Amino acid sequence: MIINTLYELVRNSVEKFASRIAYSMFDGEDVTYAEAGRRIARVQEILTTSGLRPGDKVALLSSNMPNWGICYFAVTSAGMVAVPILPDFSGEELDMIIEHSEAKALLVSDRLFTKLSRKTIDRLNVVVRTKNLGVIAQHVREAGATGIPRPDDLAVIIYTSGTTSKPKGVMLTHKALCKQIDLSTAIFPVHGDDTFLSVLPLSHTYECSIGMIYPFSEGARVVYLDRPPTASVLMPALRSVRPTVMLIVPLVIEKIYRHQVLAKFNSNGFWRTLYRVGFLRRRLNRMAGKKLMKVFGGRLRFLGIGGSKLDNGAERFLLESRVPYAIGYGLTETAPLLAGAAPSQVRLGSTGPQAPGVQLRLENVNPETRQGEIVALTPSIMLGYFKNPEATREAFTPDGWFRTGDLGEFDKDGWLYIKGRLKNMIVGPGGENIYPEDIESVLNSHVCIADSIVTEHEGRLIALVHFNREQIDAMIDDWREEWTTKKEALEAKTEQLKKEIMEFVNAKVNRFSRISEVVEEKEEFVKTPTQKIKRFLYNKNSSNGKPSDRPTAEKS
Repeated sequence: MIINTLYELVRNSVEKFASRIAYSMFDGEDVTYAEAGRRIARVQEILTTSGLRPGDKVALLSSNMPNWGICYFAVTSAGMVAVPILPDFSGEELDMIIEHSEAKALLVSDRLFTKLSRKTIDRLNVVVRTKNLGVIAQHVREAGATGIPRPDDLAVIIYTSGTTSKPKGVMLTHKALCKQIDLSTAIFPVHGDDTFLSVLPLSHTYECSIGMIYPFSEGARVVYLDRPPTASVLMPALRSVRPTVMLIVPLVIEKIYRHQVLAKFNSNGFWRTLYRVGFLRRRLNRMAGKKLMKVFGGRLRFLGIGGSKLDNGAERFLLESRVPYAIGYGLTETAPLLAGAAPSQVRLGSTGPQAPGVQLRLENVNPETRQGEIVALTPSIMLGYFKNPEATREAFTPDGWFRTGDLGEFDKDGWLYIKGRLKNMIVGPGGENIYPEDIESVLNSHVCIADSIVTEHEGRLIALVHFNREQIDAMIDDWREEWTTKKEALEAKTEQLKKEIMEFVNAKVNRFSRISEVVEEKEEFVKTPTQKIKRFLYNKNSSNGKPSDRPTAEKS
């Protein structure tokens, strides 16, 4: 059945899969498709008795839970426009987004409700608690109405958490979102007996489209966690849920690789020597992969990775360990999927070919590197940025293709390789194109580095690094006798590490990508909800121009 609107999706799935479990909280309630339908009707009744009509905006600000999807479908299937908001925005940003979106109602979870100003709450028609769908405040009581949306009608406005700019409201239609079902099915079909474990914010298009809308269309089950997916929370959930499908951002698997796999194989000279030999490394990775699959519950058949570039070392481990992973590529503006491949087809470093029904090409191609900006033509393209016609015009080529802002290249088979963000590219003193993401991939493969970014200052490349303190502390024991205090030993080891890291990186990159200085960032980098570093906070030079003298940015 071809589904063109979220109204059709809800009606079809609720009737067809009525007795199946649609959503669950880990160690909590199960919600069948039939019950989801009843709750959707309840939310719609609250909205219409508060005067809302088709086309009205409804903000959705909530942590992940079964009622998140129920609220989303209640709004969109009624012909209203959902405004899912990422929970990590500051209170000031949340107030601004709700006002800018012209939302008349708010569906909110308890913790996030306290971040909002009284002024914002008072101007809304109604505020509904997502946990139990109870009314927190109702300022308007009048008859509204629902409507049956058409495929080209606006369904959602999603405010992006950009790494380089202020949030922009991406407008997506019903057709754009529903086409993601077809694209996802063509790449990797899911079935009614699949179980998803959801750990990413549902307000992000990646998790919403592929991790919520897609399984709902197939009668699958999605399980949510009631707290952030730290190791202590995630491990028991994996053992209990035993998911068959899971979507993550690169940071999750990179942490597992660095702290569990790489740390083990760098723990002493014997393991380091073995791990440097190709066929032995592959064998060791295969053994580690079997253990990792057990950690994931033993049933995993699709580990989707997206949101940012995956570290090369971590991906090589996944490939050699035979974990069924796949890297997808897309953006909020494209709802999101543009390219991808099934786990059986992955190629190291590639996001796969363009998705069926999507066209990709490169613009302004460098003849030497064969790299250019990726532009896309897709049935899932946004209408534009809400109330921002100038940014909308800039986002498209004269012939109507969307400018992704990403640099990439295609191999002879049409497989796409992402090089980095166009805005992040650094032009070297000789006119060379330097991609900081490539250098950061090498930096992050070092066992003592938790995260890094590369910036440019007066023609020099500087690496800002946040060290893995646990790893450094474990190494200090050998130094304690030479220094009076642990602090002295730590400072000495850190300075030595900076020199070692420069040698480590510069031996692995080309001449014009070599770093000139390593600067320690003692605090974790400020990140978006999808774990991308907010680069603009670190690329801004302070009064004397040196990144190391920049004040630490506040978290939003």
